[in-house]
Amino acid sequence: MEIKSTVGNLQDQQVDTWVVGVFEGAQELPTAAQIDQSLDGALVELLRRGEFTGKTAEVTVIYSLGKLKAERLLLVGLGKEAEFDLESVRRAAAAAINRARDLGAQHIASELLGVGKANQAPDALAQAMIEGSLLALYDYKSRFGLKPVRNNPQDLLLVASTQAELEGMQPGIHFGQVSVQGVTLARDLVNLPPNTATPTYLSGVAEEIANQYGMKLTVGDREWAQSMSMGAYLSVALGAEEPPKFIVLEHNPERADLPTLVLVGKGITFDSGGISIKPADKMDEMKSDMAGAAAVLSVMKCAGELNLPLHLVGITPCTENMPDGRATRPADVVTASNGKTIEIINTDAEGRMILADALVYAARYNPAVVIDLATLTGACVIALGDNMAAGLFCTDDGLSQRLVESGQNTFERVWPMPLWDDYKKAIESRYADIKNSGGRYGGVGTSAIFLKQFTDYPWAHLDIAGMALADKELPYQPVGGTGYGVRLLLDFLRRYQ
Repeated sequence: MEIKSTVGNLQDQQVDTWVVGVFEGAQELPTAAQIDQSLDGALVELLRRGEFTGKTAEVTVIYSLGKLKAERLLLVGLGKEAEFDLESVRRAAAAAINRARDLGAQHIASELLGVGKANQAPDALAQAMIEGSLLALYDYKSRFGLKPVRNNPQDLLLVASTQAELEGMQPGIHFGQVSVQGVTLARDLVNLPPNTATPTYLSGVAEEIANQYGMKLTVGDREWAQSMSMGAYLSVALGAEEPPKFIVLEHNPERADLPTLVLVGKGITFDSGGISIKPADKMDEMKSDMAGAAAVLSVMKCAGELNLPLHLVGITPCTENMPDGRATRPADVVTASNGKTIEIINTDAEGRMILADALVYAARYNPAVVIDLATLTGACVIALGDNMAAGLFCTDDGLSQRLVESGQNTFERVWPMPLWDDYKKAIESRYADIKNSGGRYGGVGTSAIFLKQFTDYPWAHLDIAGMALADKELPYQPVGGTGYGVRLLLDFLRRYQ
């Protein structure tokens, strides 16, 4: 769907559908007074009768019967004015665009929802509207040549009341469209079948990004990883016929004057559990175990599109975790690239193994910040719930606070969790420096403390296990891959000083 913008009045736009936002409990429509007059006061009468309440994402359709330039008007609820925020805008925009699509609308015009309220600038409102609208329209089938579920509208026109408002909207329109492109790529990669989205396929995506934006690209194979002494990473790849790929993208690689930030994404393109094989039930969902890598590749693409003033490095260690005659066994001991020996207790605790060598590799860039994203533990889902928040483990209070704020801004929430040294007791090994599993209890904390052994810089770990997939429709999220982390990290990066 194409995004357009103009200055003027909504009632002058010659389209098939208009959208007007209404706060809960409102008794009048100051931005749509002229429209209401043309409809003989029908809109205000709806409000006064309580037939439309304005609750968040509530939508009512009014047909104009020739009294307006548009065929229909959609009233969309913005919720309580005192609680209004950017998530209210995203949800309202998503509800409106979904209803418009269901009605067969092709050309839609909308006022800037909530403009002038809650101290939200026009650019932030425009960005939120675009994110809510375009992300709600995501459809995997239509993107890959299959029969679409529904036909999307052709365009959305955002109408500003003044020239200053129109100009203020433009940065948000641009940023919103770029962020949606990133989320869409991440959703695509997670939704693709695992026989398509292999490590080799992901390296091809990285190559396209590098070529398009002039980034430096390294794709390490088994021999390269062996030369780097990445025993932890390679231990996971031993049972896989698909060749592993250790992918590194660099944005602004020659800019020593810019801050260096490193993003690391877990890239297990299919996780059978290895020798510690998973139950058959829902094993198909393990194609999503590369959601961290998908997010990092997508953020790198957005960084190139936005030309972010950062030296940004994206590291995605990719492999399958499969059981065969060569696969790693429980009780094996391997050596990571920092020299630490690891006793493998559970081959299904493989994500931390590939991240260990990736976090060691990140140190070569002398980073100001390293952030990793990983669908790491079922324990995090139990702790925080499905599609609620990612678990945040961090060694730097300032970094933690910034990520929390970006999570609030984007509604890709994170929740700070303890990174106590006490957890180290659980991963002590009789036969190696550490072991890769501390057992059932405190699994989310022991996995994080394991990763901490491979860091010596300001570091944040995001356990996104409960966020990568949606098994039911959310306000602007169809079932499937969510693309979680892309908007969160983009908000963090653009605010980074």
